[in-house]
Amino acid sequence: MRVVRVPRFGPPDVLEVVELPDPDPGEGEVRIAVQASGINFADILARMGLYRDAGKPPFVTGYECAGEIDAVGPGVEGLKEGDAVIGMRNFGCYADRIVTSAELVLPRPANLDPVKAAAFPVAYVTAWHSLVYLGNLHRGERVLIHNAGGGMGTAAVQIARHKGAVILGTASARKHDFLRQAGVDYPIDYRNEDWTKAVQSITGGEGVEMIFDPLGGRSLKKGFEQLAHTGRLIAYGISSAAPGKARHILRALLMVMRTPKFSPLRMMMKNRGVYGVHIGHLWHRQDILRGEMKDLLALVEQGELDPVVDRTFPLEQAAQAHHYIQDRKNLGKVVLTTG
Repeated sequence: MRVVRVPRFGPPDVLEVVELPDPDPGEGEVRIAVQASGINFADILARMGLYRDAGKPPFVTGYECAGEIDAVGPGVEGLKEGDAVIGMRNFGCYADRIVTSAELVLPRPANLDPVKAAAFPVAYVTAWHSLVYLGNLHRGERVLIHNAGGGMGTAAVQIARHKGAVILGTASARKHDFLRQAGVDYPIDYRNEDWTKAVQSITGGEGVEMIFDPLGGRSLKKGFEQLAHTGRLIAYGISSAAPGKARHILRALLMVMRTPKFSPLRMMMKNRGVYGVHIGHLWHRQDILRGEMKDLLALVEQGELDPVVDRTFPLEQAAQAHHYIQDRKNLGKVVLTTG
């Protein structure tokens, strides 16, 4: 099988395509002939050496894929060879064959092609787990979605729109028409205006009921101050630790130092809450992941959700795909294809 491997930490050009033996599924596992794999910022952080879960090189990144089952291990029920599926695993999806737990594999809806299916699991499960499972987003509540034009942001916008929320979204000005079409009520140009002042202006000084934050660091402190009473801050990333394309230890340390410590007493007095979300640390709760995926795919089949894919790259051009994302060019998700 072909895989895209991280042989050493560094910029996108360190990524290499190598041939490895095809894996065999074990008890409770299936093998998927991958047609498309989604790219997430966790993959980029792992390549840079800023993602502890990835371990030491060499390793293969990628949490999500779509394809067809071509081998089934012992004890698997309800799945068979030839099934069109969506799959997740704890890294390894930048490949044309993967083996993963059958619990993390679900049938692909007929109205979702392989490319859109590969863009679905991580972004939509993270957004749903944050906004709905933990955040309990209600109709009419105001939610601020940072990086609203990216893969995770577009998923969060669709889910917030489905829930009937009032949506504020930060993105560069060139993405604002796209955001409005996607359902963002109030696009905010974070590059040329203070987004905290924009939130205060839009909400009449009341703040928002929820913030979906992939930035980390001091953005969390700013966000907490913009919460209305009953507000919930969802922290799910540390992209501020990686402003460049190669690892910069000092910048990463500064991000850690700027990450606020939240006082339970202060939260209690202001009726605010802070949640941390890391789907990569929910592999031991496959029941939650599978349940949320089933709920989300039902909404796909009803036409309520539709993954936004900006661009695809062949597996061999994974480095170019990482450059594209880190240059902030994408509107929606970027996907690798194996065909």
